[in-house]
Amino acid sequence: MTDANAKQHPEGNAEKDPKDWVTGDEPMTGAQASYLRTLCEETGEAFDEGLSKAAASERIDALKERSPRLKEG
Repeated sequence: MTDANAKQHPEGNAEKDPKDWVTGDEPMTGAQASYLRTLCEETGEAFDEGLSKAAASERIDALKERSPRLKEG
């Protein structure tokens, strides 16, 4: 895939299941940790600083559905 094609169709990697990420077992990124901490505070959930990138992504998705600030409807 060329860079131009990747920019026109960015959903390719964005749609990949976190379990299939090559780096999914690495520690979560600083950005993930910050966002996850905020979501945990908003939903009253405990923050787990030891999550992997993949686990943090899945946890973020689950908590976004429960966040009063982000809930659709």
